[in-house]
Amino acid sequence: MHHCIGLSGSVIMSEPEKFPLLFKKKNVNHIEIGEFPSEESLNNFLELLNKKNVTFGLHSPLYRNQSKYDLLEKIQYEPEQAWDQFESEAQYMSELGAKYILVHFPNFKEEKDIDTNEIIENGLKRLHLLQEKYSIDIVCEPKLGLNRSVFGIRALDNFPIEIWDKYGIKLCIDIGDYLLAAGDKVMNYIEKWKNHIKVVHLHNVEFQNNKYIWIPVHPSHEIDNSHFNVKDLIYKLSTSLDVFFVFEHTPHTNPTDTFVNEGIIWVKEIIGS
Repeated sequence: MHHCIGLSGSVIMSEPEKFPLLFKKKNVNHIEIGEFPSEESLNNFLELLNKKNVTFGLHSPLYRNQSKYDLLEKIQYEPEQAWDQFESEAQYMSELGAKYILVHFPNFKEEKDIDTNEIIENGLKRLHLLQEKYSIDIVCEPKLGLNRSVFGIRALDNFPIEIWDKYGIKLCIDIGDYLLAAGDKVMNYIEKWKNHIKVVHLHNVEFQNNKYIWIPVHPSHEIDNSHFNVKDLIYKLSTSLDVFFVFEHTPHTNPTDTFVNEGIIWVKEIIGS
């Protein structure tokens, strides 16, 4: 099992002047990033990347203010616009040699009375065609919807695994979203998808004024009674093959370098890489 530790552009909010920080961490050999403010900033990132011995993946969208959630229903953009955008990104990322392109799917804004299995399968068919056409791994990240709606994550949980198997599409498990959605039952949700997990988004959760903030995972959270316990979950996810464990906290709580690095070393110990 060859796992990889990665860092997300979220830790610097994809701010171009902070790109060098993404390449400074020891023990990190992969970067997942998206939402570049401009083509120039993307080119700057690629220049830095080419000087370093690290891989990268795209977290769609490539540019800020593009479609992020619209493949199955309109959130901000018409689904066909979202599919066109995603296809052009898949083609470009394949040319650049990205390890994968990650997209929010299945994503539903809120609960509704619809046959989600058919909708998800139709989406999977299209994703599979793009994956074949451009020879790039497509990774789907199910997300919480509006007001922390668990409808999308449940829809995936209810989806027949033997149908998913047919399309060869990988999954990203965002441990923050999954813990918020499933709580104590999180292990059951994950077990089913074990053979499809390719990326794990790592962060714990802090609540401030009814909002939640992504904070780095750290061993101190296991015993402080105010954060989710994530150690067993991370270990469980490491039983899938060749996973990218991506640190995806945001800078809102100003975590120190030391704190983040302690978390990285801790995760490396858990996953045995």
